[in-house]
Amino acid sequence: MPSIFPPCAASQLRLGLGGAPLGNLFSAVTDDDARALVDAAWASGCRSFDTAPHYGHGLSERRLGDALRRHPRDDFVLSSKVGRVLVPDAGAQRAQHGYVDILPFRQVWDFSVAGTRCSVEDSLQRLGLSRLDVAYVHDPDAATHGARAPEVLRQVIDETLPALRQLKREGLVRAIGLGTNDVDVVLQVLREADLDVLMLAGRYSLLDHSALPELLPQCVARGVRIALGGVFNSGILATGTRHGAATFNYAPAAGAWVERTARIEAVCEAHGVPLRAAALQFPLAHPAVEIVMLGARQVAEWEDALAMLQHRTQPGFWTALREQGLLPAEAPTP
Repeated sequence: MPSIFPPCAASQLRLGLGGAPLGNLFSAVTDDDARALVDAAWASGCRSFDTAPHYGHGLSERRLGDALRRHPRDDFVLSSKVGRVLVPDAGAQRAQHGYVDILPFRQVWDFSVAGTRCSVEDSLQRLGLSRLDVAYVHDPDAATHGARAPEVLRQVIDETLPALRQLKREGLVRAIGLGTNDVDVVLQVLREADLDVLMLAGRYSLLDHSALPELLPQCVARGVRIALGGVFNSGILATGTRHGAATFNYAPAAGAWVERTARIEAVCEAHGVPLRAAALQFPLAHPAVEIVMLGARQVAEWEDALAMLQHRTQPGFWTALREQGLLPAEAPTP
């Protein structure tokens, strides 16, 4: 299918803004700083933005909507997610699920037809907009749902995705997909259903190549476009291994990941390539990956990512990583 995330014609920027930090992930962001970040991203040529009800219990959606409504609606691509419905609750804790200073709602899992429509319509109310460009089914995986995961997966295939297709026919969404960090759950869904797009977090990075053997070739063959999140694997590929405790998948990194990252760092240093530059540039070389979504927290982080994308790397750098067994032979490189 045609591109879902067309880059700005002036910049050809394949970098989008991920909205989790705008929902106060781990620490609070002020309204002014959130607006400044969205404005800086827009000024640099960014036209793709992602959010979810989960991010600050609607706070990220409200902030993104307020910032983006000043621009012509057809000039940007905006995605949000379904699966969690927000219920008003004056007694809701102000810190939940890793988010702080959140809005007074509690989350209710609901993958039903009615819950899916409610989720999209509520998101549009918070955003102050009349459509989503992409609606992802959020976190339909075993790590999130445990023993209920098979039941959730069945409901996603039988109810959630058909409900999203109906919303697509009505014009409330333009494209539908999954938002997950689980390769296997995507493969299971693709056995029974078609997707337009996939938000895949952390499973195709400089460090983790688990999506490469089977999922990415399927996406290319079936025209499923990928918006890739988590290219720093929640921290270790941004900070490296020498500056305090490294994190991988939002937890202290296991020794094997630390050792592998240290070897990548050594190659980066030998070739004068910042680790962050390699982490951002590598996944964009795969034909299934249309855009990288960056969960920046402040303008300086966004500007650093722009600089890292533009950092020149020589072919010998990627060859050295491959020769040391740090990149699979079949992984495309810039």
